[in-house]
Amino acid sequence: MISRTALLLALGLAAALGAGCSTASLEQRQRWVANAASYMERNVDATLHKLWQIVPGSRAMTDAAAGVLVFPRVLRGSFVVGAAHGKGALRERGRTTGYYSTTAGSVGMQAGGQSRAVIYVFNSPQALAQFKASRGWTAGADATVAAGNVGANGVLDTTSSHPAVTSFVLTNAGLEAGAAVGAARIAPTQP
Repeated sequence: MISRTALLLALGLAAALGAGCSTASLEQRQRWVANAASYMERNVDATLHKLWQIVPGSRAMTDAAAGVLVFPRVLRGSFVVGAAHGKGALRERGRTTGYYSTTAGSVGMQAGGQSRAVIYVFNSPQALAQFKASRGWTAGADATVAAGNVGANGVLDTTSSHPAVTSFVLTNAGLEAGAAVGAARIAPTQP
């Protein structure tokens, strides 16, 4: 039979070891989050540079915007039922102010997979404030989202309308013209 003193000593030692393990886990978690954030920042930069190269006039648009939400990699997969998911960062005046995830689903005759980048440009402070105030925002339901339109001259058309939110979808082939982003649910997350 174990004495009460030995039992208390064993429990104390286990608690001390457990505390040491949880501290290491916390440090590891902090390091992982910092690495994930750094990786996300590099991918957001690369995605914006790709947009600016492909769509003349998009740099001026993103620079003037109240905010730009960039999802560098949204993976879509389907076999009758489809799903898409990705993570991204919100930038305001060139600085990241939050991280978000996007999720969408679809049903219909479909099969395959694809990776694409999705960019939302909040053209007004009101649209950005509405987005940030929500805990879950749905493109098309919570705000009208217009696809970025490139004119016949190959330059971004900013004269025909002034939507609150403009979206761009980039694939390996370039800009996916007129791509709909409706029903994509966006919520705050970790990087």
